[in-house]
Amino acid sequence: MTDGNLYNEAVELLKSLIQTPSLSREEDKTAALIEQFLKRHGVANVHREQNNVWAFNRYYNPELPTLLLNSHHDTVKPNAGYTRYPFEASIENGKLYGLGSNDAGGCLVSLVAAFLYFYNRKDLTYNLALAATAEEEISGRNGIESILAQLGPLEAAIVGEPTEMHLAVAEKGLMVLDCIAQGKAGHAAREEGINAIYAALPDIQWFQSYTFPEVSEHLGPVKMSVTVVQAGTQHNVVPDTCSFTVDVRLTDAYTLEEVLETIQQNVKAEVKPRSMRLKPSSIPMEHPLVQTGIQLGRKTYGSPTTSDQALLPIPSLKMGPGFSGRSHMADEFIYLQEIEEGINLYIELLEKVIS
Repeated sequence: MTDGNLYNEAVELLKSLIQTPSLSREEDKTAALIEQFLKRHGVANVHREQNNVWAFNRYYNPELPTLLLNSHHDTVKPNAGYTRYPFEASIENGKLYGLGSNDAGGCLVSLVAAFLYFYNRKDLTYNLALAATAEEEISGRNGIESILAQLGPLEAAIVGEPTEMHLAVAEKGLMVLDCIAQGKAGHAAREEGINAIYAALPDIQWFQSYTFPEVSEHLGPVKMSVTVVQAGTQHNVVPDTCSFTVDVRLTDAYTLEEVLETIQQNVKAEVKPRSMRLKPSSIPMEHPLVQTGIQLGRKTYGSPTTSDQALLPIPSLKMGPGFSGRSHMADEFIYLQEIEEGINLYIELLEKVIS
């Protein structure tokens, strides 16, 4: 690929990805497309495991640190409000429409273009690992997490998600809690039983009012929200259990274990986390990726949304073309200009950091 073809090739790849359904756990056809695209453009030793595809720069040197370029090719299900066919890649008024165009197809093809730009360079001070991965939208175990060992030691990562090419230097983690308050069944007409709903109320109020004292510089406070409550079987029976779900958005000020311990010490309900995998993440402000991005005029911020950053045990920067507010919306689109800017900024950033 010549420099002039980078953008056109990226757009054509994105159109092919949009037109190939790739719901989470059903990404086999887009994985094949990406694998074939890389091979067609001269990338040797393209690797694939399940629906994850990865490759390294041609002159990989085990003595050098490795920078990961990662984005995902799975999508959510189409929003019910779509007025267009979600799997048609159509261009109108400078916008490329289609499911996955913004989240995160534009990011992925821009990173692929940047990887190909540097692929044959012999003078790099970092290796590059490109990984197009699966199951990001469902935080699945068969995505980036499943191939980390095969990528070898990694120094840092750029995770492609729509940030308008600004620098998400921290990202909130996620812990979903299933809680059960216990009571005792009885007839509602008599003074019988212990109402589990009433037993749950103090705990629910605690989640509403409690404030963790440490506040993250980029992510603010830990946020807890009770989002589902279920109890009772019929109107005349005092419920013996009340289950409720809590969505906890964590910051880099605490570990998941610290937050869970505080919760369990303060509520009476039984508390069980569904997962302890989706950790808060951050990258030091003095890291070369961040400092170079700032020099290029990009802003830093903390992201409230969760991505594959949560599964990476290394410093990572979330950065990509597109706007987060368009993700998962009906008639999803990305501006073609955003893809072109994304490719150019990725290349400019990497040129200053790895060469």
